[in-house]
Amino acid sequence: MKPPRKPIGLAIIGCGTIGRIRAEFARDYPGIGWLGLCDSNAEVGQKLVEDAKADFFTTDYNELLKRPEVTAAIIATDENAHVGPLLAACERKLDLFIEKPLATDARDSAKVLKAIEDAGVDAVMGYTNRFRRRFQAVKGKLSRGEIGDVTTVITRAFMNRMVPIATIRKTNQRQNLTPMVVSGTHALDMSLYLMEGKTPVSVYARSVDKALAMWGTKDSTLGIFTMDDGTIWSMNISWALPHVWPGAVYGLQVGIVGTEGVIDIEDTHRDLVMATEKPIGAGYTSRDYKPEFERHVDFLTSYPPGDINDGQLWGPMREETNAWFGRIHTGLKTPHATAAEGHRNLLLTMAMDLSARRGTEIRLPVELDEFYK
Repeated sequence: MKPPRKPIGLAIIGCGTIGRIRAEFARDYPGIGWLGLCDSNAEVGQKLVEDAKADFFTTDYNELLKRPEVTAAIIATDENAHVGPLLAACERKLDLFIEKPLATDARDSAKVLKAIEDAGVDAVMGYTNRFRRRFQAVKGKLSRGEIGDVTTVITRAFMNRMVPIATIRKTNQRQNLTPMVVSGTHALDMSLYLMEGKTPVSVYARSVDKALAMWGTKDSTLGIFTMDDGTIWSMNISWALPHVWPGAVYGLQVGIVGTEGVIDIEDTHRDLVMATEKPIGAGYTSRDYKPEFERHVDFLTSYPPGDINDGQLWGPMREETNAWFGRIHTGLKTPHATAAEGHRNLLLTMAMDLSARRGTEIRLPVELDEFYK
């Protein structure tokens, strides 16, 4: 007989938008036996305790992670605040779900990855697009070689500027909060997931900052990667589209050309459009950011967490979160990105930014010291 499945004792560090969503999914998952929350804002955290029927709350992540009930943790703090709770969780050898990135600093990311590997914990990253049905369908086709050997990939991501403004205004540590590091990483991860087995060996990139310079970031970054087998891949993102752009967050297009076929992926959500005389509200908000612009047109389903109906959130983040619960509760095989892939993604996005700053091609992999020169 198989040993009985032990209930999950879940700690969630960070009770903002994404932490709240994951906590509400945890409330409804039968394998969760105990739920503890942590946030630096006690008012925000206590509200989520009530809504998610959590068992414990503190403003000190060390206090939460030391609780004997805790067997797994979700790290959902701001991007710049992942390192401390991640290292503390590794000391307890907890199963981990980490909102990207591991860290916004290359050396910190390497330090966290080493701690994860040394502890031997199962750690996955929050790359929600992997749980959209269309990408799983494409992954299967590519894995079976149905378009032959991939030779060319073209990736384009468009984003509403609400995301960078909401992200950047929360911190003065903005040097690595760039289009690629914060958001382009999703498109980059998906492209590499679909090109599994191919390794980038060089990148040449350029950036522009005419719209978002006042916020201390770039508008757009465009780059061309060369892979170890000669495949060429363009990876482009702009997160400076106006507040009223109908896409709430992310619009992605990927073209994959093989020796015997092609796959063209349209994930811009323009197939489901709503226009109304009533204000729609912001596509992306945070506790510190409420856009003053009204939106009246929306590409429905473009908000990655999902869409509300009958008091429940439906979409890829639900699939992603519940799949992780199944992974740690029942041993379910899942397509989550690993911590090593998350670290790789950070270094590649930073390499694009480095190439854009220098105006030269960058050979890969980049030595960590190069990012600090």
